[in-house]
Amino acid sequence: MTSQCNDKAREPGRRTAVVLGATGGVGGETAAALLRHGWRVKALARNSAKATADRNATAGIEWLKGDALDRDSVVAAARNAALIVHAVNPAGYRNWGGLVLPMIDNSIAAARSASARILLPGAIYNYGPDAFPVLREDSPQHPTTRKGAIRVELERRLQSASREGVRTIVLRAGDFFGPRPGNNWFSQALVKPGRPVRSITYPGPSGIGHAWAYLPDVAETFALLAEQEGSLDAFATYHFEGHWDPDGTAMTAAIATALKRPGLKVKRLPWALLRFVAPFNETVRELLEMRPLWHEPVRLDNRKLVAALGHEPRTSLAEAVAATLRGIGAV
Repeated sequence: MTSQCNDKAREPGRRTAVVLGATGGVGGETAAALLRHGWRVKALARNSAKATADRNATAGIEWLKGDALDRDSVVAAARNAALIVHAVNPAGYRNWGGLVLPMIDNSIAAARSASARILLPGAIYNYGPDAFPVLREDSPQHPTTRKGAIRVELERRLQSASREGVRTIVLRAGDFFGPRPGNNWFSQALVKPGRPVRSITYPGPSGIGHAWAYLPDVAETFALLAEQEGSLDAFATYHFEGHWDPDGTAMTAAIATALKRPGLKVKRLPWALLRFVAPFNETVRELLEMRPLWHEPVRLDNRKLVAALGHEPRTSLAEAVAATLRGIGAV
């Protein structure tokens, strides 16, 4: 079975990947990485004309009009594809309960129809305090949040489907940052895209470690794992260590250094104030649910990933932060 899957992925016309969420950070970077590795990349977008015209869009992507919530369009886009990158999430974290699971069900149906492998960016939401502070692939998943429970169910569905021939790679990482703005703390809290940085707003207390993942490195890891698709388990999970900030100061210092402003002020995120806004703003309510992950040092163990690839792709923190600030227009 494994050798047949591997051969199929390498047949002419089979090195095609479909990306759901290519207008976002992880989807866009993964699309770019797959293109570099010789894949033909198609992407689904509700407004394909706008996506094509976007100056930040990756050159070489074939844009298709469709919606991740429309099963027919997902299945049609994935026809003859070897990979489906499921990098789509509800915009602004809104309506997780109503959108996340229907979207993964559509990707599973498309993968089943095309005999494709699903690539999923995993989250640390799946875990609770009994798994902290170091997360391994076999750590227990007992989340204490609603979003965490949804993510556990999402992966349960993928694992169940893997027993029926639908293969998956889950690559789990910490908080994303990179030159494409998206649903991440870096460009939604620490700094603001498209405007000069006058201060940094940091969500966590001092002295608490935090895991960061540079999106181009995550994307390159996905592309390298895709090259080994046929030799991997049907449900293959890997943890990406990324950049570990041991006390919450390495990231803010890197931002100040990149901007050549060593005295740049660091403010704390006003969580208490957000609680007053939460009843009127769904995005704020969803962000508040993630507050505990800023008050616990949560690190990812990447030994399994390094054993599979020989290394973990890693851009230096200084270079990654500088590229991120340039990319989001914060310089």
